[in-house]
Amino acid sequence: MKKLGGVHAPHRKNTALMKPVVMPIPAEVRLPMLMHAGKPANPVVAVGDQVKVGQVIGEAVGFVSSPVHASVSGTVKSIETMDSVTGEKAVTITIASDGQQTPWEGITPPQVTNLEEFLEAVRNSGVVGLGGAGYPTAPKFTLKETQRADYILINGAECEPYITSDTRTMVDETDYVWEGVLHMQKYLKPKNIIICIEKNKPEPIKLLKELCEKTKFEGTDVSVRVLPSLYPQGERKVLVYNVTGRIVPEGGRLPDIGCIVINCTTVATFAKYIKTGHPLVSRCVTVDGSAIKNPKNIIAPIGTSVRELLEYCGSLNDDIKKVTLGGPMMGVAIPNLDLSIPIVKITNAVIAYSGKDAEVPEPSPCIKCGRCIFLCPMSLMPPNIEEAFELKKPELLKKFKVNMCAECACCAFTCPAKRPLVQVMTLSKNMLWEYEQAQKAAAKKEAK
Repeated sequence: MKKLGGVHAPHRKNTALMKPVVMPIPAEVRLPMLMHAGKPANPVVAVGDQVKVGQVIGEAVGFVSSPVHASVSGTVKSIETMDSVTGEKAVTITIASDGQQTPWEGITPPQVTNLEEFLEAVRNSGVVGLGGAGYPTAPKFTLKETQRADYILINGAECEPYITSDTRTMVDETDYVWEGVLHMQKYLKPKNIIICIEKNKPEPIKLLKELCEKTKFEGTDVSVRVLPSLYPQGERKVLVYNVTGRIVPEGGRLPDIGCIVINCTTVATFAKYIKTGHPLVSRCVTVDGSAIKNPKNIIAPIGTSVRELLEYCGSLNDDIKKVTLGGPMMGVAIPNLDLSIPIVKITNAVIAYSGKDAEVPEPSPCIKCGRCIFLCPMSLMPPNIEEAFELKKPELLKKFKVNMCAECACCAFTCPAKRPLVQVMTLSKNMLWEYEQAQKAAAKKEAK
């Protein structure tokens, strides 16, 4: 099997052995109705309403959507459209906390006895891809009648520098991860469930291997696969290829080749909901980086501001020049250091950088060294895509398969000329999309 590209990014797993600490309840939380792929949730509360922890404040709209639950008890302070970290505007509900964390009376474990009830429970839990992708989990599990998953890959690779929140889930909530495995085996009936963990995480490997060895399943093989520590090992297409040898075709979906990839914290979250009735209202966030004096794994209510997480680590100071939600490779930088931006469902880390680490290098002309081509896990040609983008030739972007790009940043990481290749890839995809939409509109007009 051909080896895919990738880079040996520094691990910097400073918090891997640090158990998460629960931070004090913030004075208020801001909960965007769009914390997931698909359609935003629809607010079902009004300004002045009293809400409790776990209460639905935003209902899912359509198949690809996810409900939003109150992460603190208190009073709805405002419902307004606000900027998000991605630059999109989203309806956001602000709740002023009463400091009591009173649970909603309606919290009760769901009845789950068949596939339909399992999918409904996963949907109602509010869980989405917690590794950063944000795709609602229930649609991911909804296969066609003729489909059966050959492989469910539980993604515990956590290959980005600094981030250890998934590692802590596998260590501190091993039982919930395992209960999630049991639910998926019972209701989805896959041929294989493989827990995929990079070899630099010995403790979760040991814990989950022991559970696999103790349990025998009828019709499903459940195992742990130890993977080389190579970025981007956890990218879904890379993971599928490295574990199964299968290739996701351009424009294809994982179920088309009999695979489902699901983050380990996502698994633990829906398992916890099925057992307790408590939906997704908080999460473990790794706070680290060169500007952080006391890195920690913190359990915080969803909607807590980045500022409060940094303050809790004693690191809110002038050394901070850049902050990303997510890791240094695929995380999103907070615009203008607006630290009032809240953490959302998919925020697995807040990484703060000091002076030199925050500097954007000045690019120089491409020296045609070919490193980006050699190391691209998708076997793309970034220099050709960059040239096509600069020439504004979307037909060439299609030829060079820009839509296969995972935006993993391996190309930019290894580029000696410091070309802004990741940004070019994103903009190129937008250019190609606009070109294809214009073509469709022209063809439709001509058909009339």
